[in-house]
Amino acid sequence: MAILSDIIEAFIKELINETEGDVEIRRNELANKFNCVPSQINYVIGTRFTQERGYYVESRRGGGGHIRITRVEVNSPGDYLMHIVASMGDSISQQSAQIYIQNFVDYEIISPKTGELMKSAMNDRALENIPQPTRDEVRANIMKNMLACIKVK
Repeated sequence: MAILSDIIEAFIKELINETEGDVEIRRNELANKFNCVPSQINYVIGTRFTQERGYYVESRRGGGGHIRITRVEVNSPGDYLMHIVASMGDSISQQSAQIYIQNFVDYEIISPKTGELMKSAMNDRALENIPQPTRDEVRANIMKNMLACIKVK
């Protein structure tokens, strides 16, 4: 049985698909539709519609709390990689790196085998001799260097 968060996520993704990548929703209206509190909507948006998953989210206060969610269009693998490099910053956690890499596989920018190799290099076990927060900075540098070497179509 699907949990409420999964149902809300699927509904929002369907809205995004229907509007070709951009949707504006009202937090309170969506909460009423799913008979939940607005913070549940915030949770879903905050965890499932992030930059690393390929979305931009703008939140507007007042007037019922509008939220605009825009899916990053992958017109070319190079554009998507540039989006990732720009949004990554100077450090990245293992979890975020794995999400990015899975997106590369899902968008067919890299093969599943290459994805597994990249995940292995990003793993905390591979970087265990490097103390935190330096580890996340090193991970970001490794990831950016790997992305620079990817041959895009």
